Amino acid sequence: MSSTNPAEVVRPTRPVLRQNFSSSSFIHDHQQYKPPAPFTQTISNVLGNHQQSPPLAFAGNANPINPDPKRVTESGIIHSIFHNQEDVLPQGTPKLVATVFYKTSEPVHPHLHPDSSPNARPGDKLPPPVVPVGSAPTLDIEKIPREPPAPEPEPLDHLYGHYVSQLCLTNFLQIVESLPTPYRRMNTSHRCLDKHDQPRVVEVTFSPPPNPDYLTFADLRKHESIWRFEREWNVEVVLQRESVFRRHKRLVVFDMDSTLIQNEVIDEIAKFIGVEKEVSEITERAMNGELDFSASLKERVSLLKGVPADVFEKLKSVLTISPGARELCKALKRLGCKLAVLSGGFQPLAEWLAGELGIDYAFANHLEIDPTSQTLTGQLVPTYPIIDANQKRSLLCSIAADNGVDIAQTVAVGDGANDLLMLHAAGLGVAWRAKSKVQLEAPTRINGESLVDVLYLLGLDNEEIQELIA
Repeated sequence: MSSTNPAEVVRPTRPVLRQNFSSSSFIHDHQQYKPPAPFTQTISNVLGNHQQSPPLAFAGNANPINPDPKRVTESGIIHSIFHNQEDVLPQGTPKLVATVFYKTSEPVHPHLHPDSSPNARPGDKLPPPVVPVGSAPTLDIEKIPREPPAPEPEPLDHLYGHYVSQLCLTNFLQIVESLPTPYRRMNTSHRCLDKHDQPRVVEVTFSPPPNPDYLTFADLRKHESIWRFEREWNVEVVLQRESVFRRHKRLVVFDMDSTLIQNEVIDEIAKFIGVEKEVSEITERAMNGELDFSASLKERVSLLKGVPADVFEKLKSVLTISPGARELCKALKRLGCKLAVLSGGFQPLAEWLAGELGIDYAFANHLEIDPTSQTLTGQLVPTYPIIDANQKRSLLCSIAADNGVDIAQTVAVGDGANDLLMLHAAGLGVAWRAKSKVQLEAPTRINGESLVDVLYLLGLDNEEIQELIA
């Protein structure tokens, strides 16, 4: 019996799939929007055809998936900067949800860099430094007691698309992965909420969140890396803890002036008697938190003495309901939510607006009327409390308690400094196109074109929103 020398045995080379399917590009390996690939090659085909022809191979830096698909589709995959996931997260691991809005209404970078802009002319200079909204209590550089702000970061959305692009989302995932201390790998996934082709709103879920002993949730919301990401990509990021209460709200309260309506009512009244400038200046300082709200309200109301009491009827034709307010209220009512308007304005117009939008509760300030002359006395009715910051927070809690609603199932939306307490008390507090100080201090803020954007924060996608407002 002859023995065979093992060294003389020629074995076929085993195909290595990793050489065929991986690339040298992180972005190619983790295409968030790639559709399923119609790839039919199998192990059996490779082994069976190995002797006849060399196995199919891709270029070292190629990807079997088209790196730039024409349509964006939900991937359903977990994204990570790693090629493998060694540790499976235990059931019940907390999750965070980031809703990323591309800002289409007010571009952060209206001027391209002269070196890269096709419209740049010889001699063009960089625009002067500006204070980004929400980064300081005031936008006036002269009032900031520090050095002028650094130049704006490079406007990457101009290079990669005016929407939440693949590279934008990849950059966000890299930032999220780098934040925890001590380091832990994260599992992340995403959904495009408005449309799959060039989405404006994308929801990213990641787990586990950073250890609160090292980075609290409040600090994470204000983290410098996320703030810079927002500036670079012209987006806004709203972070929430994932839970059943995030998706199922039962009470939503709104500020009225500059939130549900685009006007400041007391300024509109002031126009009738020619004191608009004086009242507007006080209103602006009060909304920025520079003045005590109750004291400033009494001061402004005193300037309205002698105004005919029917001024509120005349104002109804002047007031402009904010874009998306009707649709938002209609959708929330169809979901079974209770709605309330808590206003530092005045009761007659708050009740009128509640009737227009189908709102259940209306609380505002009551102006005293002289029964003889039917004019405003310049005083507030003393038997009614002033609707200031503390009273708004108290009303939020009392309305929730009266309806058996857990505070985690409440939403508050406002724009002024007198809204901050209720924004922090609610399960979700949203500063809507707010004053600079409010954007800086509020739990979350969005500056879109329509109040319908609030529905995306509840995890609703565009198809569901359209069904609710139909």
